[in-house]
Amino acid sequence: MTVCFLGIGSNLGNRYKNIKLALEKINRLKDTQILKSSRIIESQPVGGPLEQGKFLNAVLKMRTALSAFSLLEKLKNIEKGLGRIKSERFGPRTIDLDILLYGDQVIKNKKLEIPHPRMFKRDFVIGPLLEII
Repeated sequence: MTVCFLGIGSNLGNRYKNIKLALEKINRLKDTQILKSSRIIESQPVGGPLEQGKFLNAVLKMRTALSAFSLLEKLKNIEKGLGRIKSERFGPRTIDLDILLYGDQVIKNKKLEIPHPRMFKRDFVIGPLLEII
């Protein structure tokens, strides 16, 4: 089992409900268990259209037997199931699930980059991450 950290965010619809539903779905993944969750914070969007609403964000610490790529695929399916539609980069979304860290692995390719390339530039990631480490 690998310990990993996920970023989670929502700025469309019932943001709090979107996050809670995502947590439930993540915790139901085979051989995966959420160990700890940060508090949920509100943040301004970074990039994207100016008129989009504020985000609710949190970070999860979890343990999984899934590979990083299998986990990514499952997370994308959860996003899709919760109504995420890929439109413009950094645009509004019902749910956003990002793998921030996956054990001590470093991965860099077209599909996945770990550690997450922008996590250290975002207070809405670093604050919650430090809270649960």
